[in-house]
Amino acid sequence: MERHRGGTREPDAAGAATARGGGAGRTRLLARLALLALLGSILVPLVAAGLRSVLWVPVGVAGLALVAVGVWWALSHTGVLRVLGAFLSVAAPVAVLALYAASGVLGPALASLALWALAVTAARTALAPDRPASEQAVTEAPRAPWVLMNPRSGGGKVGRFRLAEKARAAGCRVVLLDTGQDVSELARRAVAEGADLLAVAGGDGTQALVAEVASRHDLPFVVIPAGTRNHFALDLGLDRDDPAAALRALTDGVELRVDLGYAADRVFVNNASFGTYASVVTDPAYRDAKARTALRTLPGLLTGEAAPELRMRAGGTRVDGLQALLVGNNPYGRAVDAARPGRRERLDSGLLGLVGVRVGTAAEAARLVRGPRSSGGLVRLNAEEVVVEAGTDTLPVGIDGEHVVLPSPVVCRSAPGALRVRVPRRRPHTLRGGAAADWPRVARAALGRPVPLR
Repeated sequence: MERHRGGTREPDAAGAATARGGGAGRTRLLARLALLALLGSILVPLVAAGLRSVLWVPVGVAGLALVAVGVWWALSHTGVLRVLGAFLSVAAPVAVLALYAASGVLGPALASLALWALAVTAARTALAPDRPASEQAVTEAPRAPWVLMNPRSGGGKVGRFRLAEKARAAGCRVVLLDTGQDVSELARRAVAEGADLLAVAGGDGTQALVAEVASRHDLPFVVIPAGTRNHFALDLGLDRDDPAAALRALTDGVELRVDLGYAADRVFVNNASFGTYASVVTDPAYRDAKARTALRTLPGLLTGEAAPELRMRAGGTRVDGLQALLVGNNPYGRAVDAARPGRRERLDSGLLGLVGVRVGTAAEAARLVRGPRSSGGLVRLNAEEVVVEAGTDTLPVGIDGEHVVLPSPVVCRSAPGALRVRVPRRRPHTLRGGAAADWPRVARAALGRPVPLR
């Protein structure tokens, strides 16, 4: 089974699994494991503690709600309320765990949680293709690879891992970035001088600038994770603890077609942030003291006169009064996802992942525990394009962690398959799994039946 998007063929997960030798049996086995673990997560507390385990569920939910209230007070207030919020966010879960232990349900509760995590992981892995649909083997090494390296990124990873020397030994022309140099202009000059591959050893913001040039000229692009966080490299499956390993893509690599995100005319490989976070990063002190600067500025941004109010339009959906909006280049996993929190399952879906927050009181923060549909404070959806605006002529935006100011409204869009990324054939952190544990599809896979498209 296949579906078509933008002229490229995209195998269905189950179809891709079946096409592999023995893939169907693996899928069926994992699906059955997922269902058994899910059943176990329900039965274990019932068998161990009887109906008492059901009665203790509201206690856990109440504890989570108190944690949400505590975090809200700690972020949105100063003085006594901030101290009280910090205390509450720690004391509430400790109290709940103590009550569980005293009642003899702590062990079953932890076992149930572990089984649920196993169920979700197995379910998502069961329906995963063995490799990205766009992956192609590389048969020819580049003749004139060009690498830009930022010696200051990641606390000096370029020097610490001897990346410049190793890249030169691999036949690359290496350019070390100086303060104030125009990264995009350097990349364009490299193309004009005959570079047939562009690579970057630096942070995600630098990666995005060179990736745009590579995309415009349809050149392969190599990510060398030499920045502080390197989220793009992580979602590509690269080893952030061994940045030099990325150079293997030159001689033993495969090529992926991945999407790029655009905020107006600015490219992002990870995300564009509007509202609270974007306002925090405008502070000059943010780079040297991130936590302290955030704690100092957040109260005014969340509840004061400086609190942003964003409007978002995506397809037929319109949401007003958002304090923060994250526009991801492909959807991110949920922060509480046991399988792979805060990561992107795919980089080639052709969709932006939108996460918006609107919380004005402690009560609204507590309602977030009940989930986005019931609280109204958390908005999640996917779209090919989104329009973001506020009651101002310009909007501060955090693009891959870099602060920019763009004219309002800002149109964000996905450019499907715009970037050719070359990566090593063997990558340690490649994700295997779908965007959600789709239990009806898992049940069909467990029975050996064809799995319908989502």
